Amino acid sequence: MKLINLSLIIILLSALLGCGDEKPRVGKYGMMDPNIPEYAAVEFFDHIYHDKDLKEALKLASPRLERLVASYNTNKNVQRHVLNLRFDKVAITPHATGAGRSEFAKETKIFVFFEGELNGNIIKDMRVVDLVRVGDKWKVDKISLK
Repeated sequence: MKLINLSLIIILLSALLGCGDEKPRVGKYGMMDPNIPEYAAVEFFDHIYHDKDLKEALKLASPRLERLVASYNTNKNVQRHVLNLRFDKVAITPHATGAGRSEFAKETKIFVFFEGELNGNIIKDMRVVDLVRVGDKWKVDKISLK
C-alpha cells in the first residue's frame, strides 16, 4: 500500500515538474532556431501580446524601437498605438521575404501574420517587420503595414 502511494506521489511530482512556462517555438519545418530573424520577430510580438509587461519585448527591440515602445508603458498601449492591432487571443506566424541566408545578413524583412480574436470577432492581419543585427542578436527595428 505504501509502495503504491509512493509511486503515485513520484508520478504526480514528475508530471508537475515537467509542466513549465517555456513553450518551444515551432516554425514551418519544426523548431525555430533562436539565431534567426523569424524567431526574434515572433518572440517580440509574443511578449507584446502575452506578457504582463514590456520588459522582455524591449530586449528584442533595436535602440530606436525600444525608446518608442517604452514610451507607451503598457502592452495594451503598444498594441493600440504602435501596432494598431489589438487581440484578446492571437496566433503569430512568421514568413521570411527572401531566400538568402540570414546568418550573413545585417538586416532583413519578415512578414508576420496574426490570426486571433477581439471581442468575439475573428481578425486576420499582417505586419512587415524590419530587423537588424546588433552584435550576434536580431532586433526588431521597424514595424509597418506594407
